[in-house]
Amino acid sequence: MRLEKKATLVSTSVAAILVLLKMSVALFSGSIAILASAIDSMLDLLVSLFNYFALHNSEKNPDSKFQFGRSKIEPLAAVIEGAVILFSALFILYNALLKIIHPKEISFLNESIIVILISFVITAFLVLFLRYVSKKTDNLVIRSDALHYETDLFSNGAVLFTLAAISYTGEQLIDPVLGIAISFYMIYSAIPLVKDGVLMLMDAALPQKDIEAIKAILESEPSIQTYHYLQTRESASHVFISVHAVFNVSISLYDAHLVSDKVEAKVKEYFGDKKTHIIMHMDPYDDSEVNEEEEW
Repeated sequence: MRLEKKATLVSTSVAAILVLLKMSVALFSGSIAILASAIDSMLDLLVSLFNYFALHNSEKNPDSKFQFGRSKIEPLAAVIEGAVILFSALFILYNALLKIIHPKEISFLNESIIVILISFVITAFLVLFLRYVSKKTDNLVIRSDALHYETDLFSNGAVLFTLAAISYTGEQLIDPVLGIAISFYMIYSAIPLVKDGVLMLMDAALPQKDIEAIKAILESEPSIQTYHYLQTRESASHVFISVHAVFNVSISLYDAHLVSDKVEAKVKEYFGDKKTHIIMHMDPYDDSEVNEEEEW
């Protein structure tokens, strides 16, 4: 089982525990801050289940219907997850504003503090684990899952502060004000996630540093006189590259193919654990100007 799939199973199990803890306290206490954290954990549970489904299907081999595989399920999952965070943030914001208009005192304050403290510790360990997996795999789904739980960790810490402040000062307004702050933080965190997922779905080019690295590899090969139509895109853990390499007209097809294999090996080494797919067109002359309209 891939490390990413194991991570989604762990996050799903943790989310289920957190939902039970927080929702029970939110219902009894009436706290908007705890409700916000409970809703966030419930969304984490649903999204973690969806992420497992996405990762499970994205790794299936290509077939007659999906000849390039299903890797785009992963950025699609990231977009959906980001949208879920945005909608939940708006729901929390609505409830916070409602409580400012119609104040309600929080009950079971001490019990709430204990439960949220336990949730904070559990979530902290999960975030560390997901960050490790995200850095090791560079997987957008795991990165979005880690973001979800980082948001949860932030909200848990904020809720702890809120409950402690209310216990000390008796000021109930702190609760909805914090709920508003959490909702804005969730919106701020979700926007880059949605943006990255949409760009990947739209086949945006690789980052400039990666493109420059590919160019450097091409230019380091003396048999390649020049190159054109370098096109790149990324789909989850897959990298797709297409380029026209211009060789001397006198070179044999066999030798040109060996050079292409050498370039491909270097590019794959650069991208490490990512599945790199390279198409090199071996041109006997520079036809970039002739075919410019057709290619672009």
